[in-house]
Amino acid sequence: MRMTTRMIRIAKRLVPAALILFCAVQAKAEATNNLADSEMEGRKLAQQLWSLEPAENVTNTGTLKIRTAKTPWSEMPIRFCVSLFAPAAAGWEASYETTGTNREQLVITHSATRPNRYRVTRSGKTAELTGAEANVPFAGSDFSVADLGLEFLAWPSQKIIKKEFHDNVASILLESRNPNPGANDYSRVISRIEEESGGVMEAHAYDASDKAVKDFTVKSLKKINDHWQVESMIMENRLTGSRTRLEFDLPSK
Repeated sequence: MRMTTRMIRIAKRLVPAALILFCAVQAKAEATNNLADSEMEGRKLAQQLWSLEPAENVTNTGTLKIRTAKTPWSEMPIRFCVSLFAPAAAGWEASYETTGTNREQLVITHSATRPNRYRVTRSGKTAELTGAEANVPFAGSDFSVADLGLEFLAWPSQKIIKKEFHDNVASILLESRNPNPGANDYSRVISRIEEESGGVMEAHAYDASDKAVKDFTVKSLKKINDHWQVESMIMENRLTGSRTRLEFDLPSK
């Protein structure tokens, strides 16, 4: 299984959803795969997702909207930036910064060959987070720090479990398994990748008892200057009944 040049270009253009790195894979002609093949292809796909780099530096603004089971929607402005290192192969940083009562900044340092580094600043205090430490909410939202860093793609167990048409679009389901899930960790994540758009459009997370805990969905994409960009996405917490919507301010054309 390999990525086409066109798919890689599409993937890099969907940068504004830095918590969801985009790619697509070319379907094989065989109707079925054995277990070894599905795991091998799953690892390759996860590695491709993890290794993709943004095509350029990006700065964008948007709104983080949060609704709990007992409170109406609240909103806070958010600023999103991607900064490439020089040389680009060294990696890149993505930052999310909110303002208002829940002012918080998250900086994710990403490399294709090393684990993510997370730097969170709250109330003037900065903390470095790694591994399970990153399973904390960002700015009181349903997105955790680890969600925004796509930690599940770094897990060693990856498997393609299905190739199917979803909403009349060819898609691939990737299952990522956590080898050592703690009480508050995901045990596995199933993500849906659309081949045509080259995007991870859905992700569903399960806890250590294999109970569904979170659902992520890209709600809308917008084509600007022939580049597809994420306009809005939602994270729902099944345990608390809360929901977070992240909307980006995109130009009209």
